[in-house]
Amino acid sequence: MLLNHLSRPNVRQYGIEIRGEAVVQNEHTLYLIVEADDEVRLREFMKPFEIAGSLDVYPASTCARVVASGGCGAALPVSEIVPAVDPEEACQTAIEDGLIVHRAHPLNCETSIPALIGGVVMPNAHFYVRNHFQIPRLDSAAFRLTVGGLVDRPLSLSLRDLHNMRSQTQVVTLECAGNGRTKFHPAVDGEKWELGAVSTAEWTGVPLVEVLDRAGVCPAAREVLFRGADGGTVTDLPGPIRFERSLQLGHARDPDLLLAYAMNGEPLPIQHGHPLRLVVPGWYAVASVKWLSEIEIIDKPFDGYYQANKYWYEWERNGRAVREPVTLQQVRALITDPMSDQEVRRGALAIRGVAWSGAAPIAHVEVSVGGGSWQEAHLISERKRHSWQWWELITRTNEPGVVTLRARATDLAGRSQPECAEWNRLGYGNNAIDEVPVHIV
Repeated sequence: MLLNHLSRPNVRQYGIEIRGEAVVQNEHTLYLIVEADDEVRLREFMKPFEIAGSLDVYPASTCARVVASGGCGAALPVSEIVPAVDPEEACQTAIEDGLIVHRAHPLNCETSIPALIGGVVMPNAHFYVRNHFQIPRLDSAAFRLTVGGLVDRPLSLSLRDLHNMRSQTQVVTLECAGNGRTKFHPAVDGEKWELGAVSTAEWTGVPLVEVLDRAGVCPAAREVLFRGADGGTVTDLPGPIRFERSLQLGHARDPDLLLAYAMNGEPLPIQHGHPLRLVVPGWYAVASVKWLSEIEIIDKPFDGYYQANKYWYEWERNGRAVREPVTLQQVRALITDPMSDQEVRRGALAIRGVAWSGAAPIAHVEVSVGGGSWQEAHLISERKRHSWQWWELITRTNEPGVVTLRARATDLAGRSQPECAEWNRLGYGNNAIDEVPVHIV
């Protein structure tokens, strides 16, 4: 009788859907995961089971919802600034896209190393995600970018206005400043990024300098402040804040800086700043403010939380603290093929990877196999100023066993990767030489 009661046609008559069922081996307990809008109808459906024993009904959540809430009984976080994407929805989408989720709220996930293998750009769904707050859900039709402060002509630009201005497209690699943080010893606080918090995309938008010129920057201006729509509370501050970063005026007028509204030929995805974001080529991605809603021209250095408290290298040298702001990406090469601990047959061995630098294009990449001498890899395609560079080395391995592959890059500015990156308190800029062990069989 109970088996017939559980048939799908009969279940549908009650307006419910069974998502999963199980009986614990050697126990008289049946578990059902049921989706239902009405608990009364659910209990009506479950009445035959009460003949056999007791019935308990509990509200259920997905794993993504529990993690995003911060616990089984906790409510989902509520955005304090603007309407936001459901954290469960955002997390589940990232999982289905194959990203490696480090945190569900705020959503932070990196690209898997196998996904790095491929073309010039990373597909939007596989591009790593870094957030400090919830993802704002903004209406592109109602969106306005305001430009104010020390300007002759304050602006309020719609997305249509921006589309009607001169556009520019650039292929740019963005990297989180904490990429590789797990490689620091001793361990440091912060998001535990491995090596996949980096991706490349083709960005299309309006050169920032076009908007600055249209507004007319006053002579007293020193910095340009960029304010995102995302925000929330942070430790040690009394109320909610917005995500804000600034650039010195001279840098902000660099013709390569973009107010981007498209990514890889598609409208900017919501997790990457829809409808508008700043793209600052060569700098760590914290400077590329997402969900950009306000630009303010100011006459003094900005001292907001994510400018003054975070994103600084902090070292101790000769008994005193030394600080330096996080700006240009460090030079770095990654081995993407073969993978760590992969089995590789003896004989010809193809080693491939990607390299990039914020200061200059890549000059060369060298590879060492099993502690041997450095061999220069072949750079694939032309050098690019702001995009990563693919490379490969074809060599041979004749003896079985575990072999360590190492890769280091040097850029045209003369910067090269160190054996060990200098430890810093917040774990930024780790560009130590990449090492990948493989099993030769």
